[in-house]
Amino acid sequence: MIVKSKICGVSDHKTLNYIINHPHPPQFIGFIVNYPKSKRYVNLEQLKELLKIDKKKSLYVGVLVNPNQNVLEEIKNLPFDYYQLYDCNPLQVKSIKEKYKKKIITAITVENNKDVEKYKFFSDSTDIYLFDSKGYEKSLSFDHQLIHNLNLDKEIMIAGNIQVNDNLENYKKIADIIDISGGLETAGLKDVSKIEIFLNKMKSLNYEA
Repeated sequence: MIVKSKICGVSDHKTLNYIINHPHPPQFIGFIVNYPKSKRYVNLEQLKELLKIDKKKSLYVGVLVNPNQNVLEEIKNLPFDYYQLYDCNPLQVKSIKEKYKKKIITAITVENNKDVEKYKFFSDSTDIYLFDSKGYEKSLSFDHQLIHNLNLDKEIMIAGNIQVNDNLENYKKIADIIDISGGLETAGLKDVSKIEIFLNKMKSLNYEA
C-alpha cells in the first residue's frame, strides 16, 4: 500500500516553494485558516498571497476550526481542494460540503475508544477521516493503537505529534496518510532540513522492497 503524506501548518513562501518543488512532494499541504491560537495561523491577506503559488502535484487543504459563515464566504474562491474541519457536527460538515463543493477531511480528536467511534456520524459527508489528538496547536499525542483495527471504506489520515525521526513504518500499518506539522519545525518555524528528511523517508517507505 502506498502511504501518502500531508505537511500542515505552512505559513511562508520559502517553505511552500521548497515543498512544492521537491522531487517527492507531499500529496497534501495544509494551511491554518481561522485559528489564531496556532503559531502557524495565516491571516486572509497572507493566505491569498501564499495560494497564488502553483500547487503542482500537491493538493491544498484549508484547516478550519468550527468556521462561521463569514470565514467560509471569505475563502470560498481560494484554490483549496479540501477543507479539514475540526469541531463541526455532522450537519455542519454536510452543509459545508454541499454548499462549497469541497472534499472534506473530518478531524476526529481522540483520547479514548469512545472518541474513535465518532467517525460513524460522518460517514455520509467525509472523504477522509483524520484521527488527531485533542492538543490542536499544542502538538500533543494520542495512542495511535486505538485506530489500529479500523477497517473503513475511506482513507484514514493520522496526526498527533508525529516526529520526523519516528519509525514511519508503524504509521503505514494503521493509516493511509501521515499528517505532520510540529515535527518538521525548529524553534517554532518550519525547517527545510527536516522537511527534506521526512519527504525522503516517505519515498523510501513507499519504494522499499
